[in-house]
Amino acid sequence: MTRTASPPLAPVDRDTAPAPSSADDPVTPNRAAWAELVRLPALFTVPGDTLAGVAAAGGRPGPRALLPIGSSLCLYAAGMVLNDWADRAEDAVERPHRPLPSGRIRPAAALTAACGLTGAGLLLAARAGRPALAVAAPLAATVWAYDLALKHTPAGPAAMAAARGLDLLMGAAAAGSARAAAPSAALLGCHTLAVTAVSRRETTGGSAAAPLAALAATGALTRLVTHRRVRLPAGRRAAAAPGLPGPTPDGGVLTTPAGAVTAALAAAYAATAARPYFHAALNPSPPLTQRAVGGGIRATVPLQAALAARSGATATSLLIAALAPAGRLFARRRAMRKVSIT
Repeated sequence: MTRTASPPLAPVDRDTAPAPSSADDPVTPNRAAWAELVRLPALFTVPGDTLAGVAAAGGRPGPRALLPIGSSLCLYAAGMVLNDWADRAEDAVERPHRPLPSGRIRPAAALTAACGLTGAGLLLAARAGRPALAVAAPLAATVWAYDLALKHTPAGPAAMAAARGLDLLMGAAAAGSARAAAPSAALLGCHTLAVTAVSRRETTGGSAAAPLAALAATGALTRLVTHRRVRLPAGRRAAAAPGLPGPTPDGGVLTTPAGAVTAALAAAYAATAARPYFHAALNPSPPLTQRAVGGGIRATVPLQAALAARSGATATSLLIAALAPAGRLFARRRAMRKVSIT
């Protein structure tokens, strides 16, 4: 990419650290290379899409949700691998330490893995039901179209946003109603669009416009998540009574327990994304732009959690929020320290 952005479920890669070696890492070189290729720590940002979709559709996380979550993880990893396969010539010049240009993984093996992961993702979606497969198929097509054709074009950010929105809708479709999750998918897509726009300058820097726009989008999304009136899923409308989770009649700030959780998570989202965007706007150098992209990706988890909370699914929102510290702890493991999240 310019690196425009990484495969459609998360923005581009910016890691510059040397690859892990068997001398200082308990993970074998081949396993470490594959962990780097699929951005293993970044996988913790994926289940929240499905869970937020399930919440928007009025469902609850359970064993059945594991199928669309598995599908999302497979398609995300496929996009990451395909991204590096498509950019291997570019990486040979700009990032020779990466798994493909360094020779730690063969291009043919990477392409085979991308195909296998895509097939596995579609199979899991099919097991989740026809509605889920009906969303997973265009999601997979968007992943491949982005990596192979769209990422260097003006349509790249929109394709990335569409992919993330579709990922949320797949969870909702598996739970029963993709239509009910459309507002949440649109908000998540707008966030992804902003992050992707910033990522297009992460190797060159020099533009404050994208970080400023992303900062404005973060503020707008935070307000929409916490202030806009939400039509609760049918299964939760009965709970929308005084003292129970539900929207206020006038669409103002929610004052119920679910509203307080939503506000707290939205604040966490804003804090995670806004500061690096602000710094990148003040000094649009490549390092600060890269940090802004990383901050935007990390902010995805609290945004997913806030979207679930605004749907009245407080327990689901807290489950999603727990993925953020779990991902950080995993990334701090010695074997994962040199694997970028983006």
